[in-house]
Amino acid sequence: MERSTQLFITCIIDTLYPQTGVAVTKVLRRCGAEVHFPQNQSCCGQPAFNAGMRPQARQMAEQTIRVLEESLGDIVIPSGSCTGMIRHGYEELFADEPEWQKRVKGVASRTYEFTQYLVDVLGIDSLGARYNHKVAYHASCHLLRDLGIDTQPQRLLAGVDGLEPIQLPNREECCGFGGLFSIEHPEISKEMLGRKINHFQQSGASVLTSCDAGCIAHISGGLHRMGINLSAVHIAEILVQG
Repeated sequence: MERSTQLFITCIIDTLYPQTGVAVTKVLRRCGAEVHFPQNQSCCGQPAFNAGMRPQARQMAEQTIRVLEESLGDIVIPSGSCTGMIRHGYEELFADEPEWQKRVKGVASRTYEFTQYLVDVLGIDSLGARYNHKVAYHASCHLLRDLGIDTQPQRLLAGVDGLEPIQLPNREECCGFGGLFSIEHPEISKEMLGRKINHFQQSGASVLTSCDAGCIAHISGGLHRMGINLSAVHIAEILVQG
């Protein structure tokens, strides 16, 4: 029997990396999940929330909750950042409203980050993928610190034929994106990005992967501007190979 899932695709993937969304869908279907894409989904509200724009964040959060309540299936998000917002940020946003808190908890209780869902819910370590590259894993901040997800992506990468896992020096350091952080503090963000790219080069890997498209966009932009012939891809684009 297929397991019903709702795919919450995130703004960055929808706008910049539609191929990642396709890869996520293919991987979930390969695992036996029935994938639904709620057409009315929009931003989860995290950028506004982090900027202190609570009324605007609340409007987007209410829309997201209503859309995700339309089905009782598992909610899968290929982003630690957006998953953290729905599971933790919404609780803070509606802290003094019991009725909304109940709705928030109902949605949050069935919301999972993509790799967490594959490993912890579906019990999958290997998808039969093949990827003949040396790959370094970057632990994105929200995924690691907000959700405590670390081993799941690495277990999935270890199950890919032909892939050689490479230890990224200081892999838990922020890449400097942080959403609005990179806009409000561009000088600091640039230095942090430079450190991350330097560690990537030192590692000897040809590909860097992460579970958050924001990190991928930030690192890819830095590599392009610096003329470095290395690539950064979302983990779903590796798991779908083969």
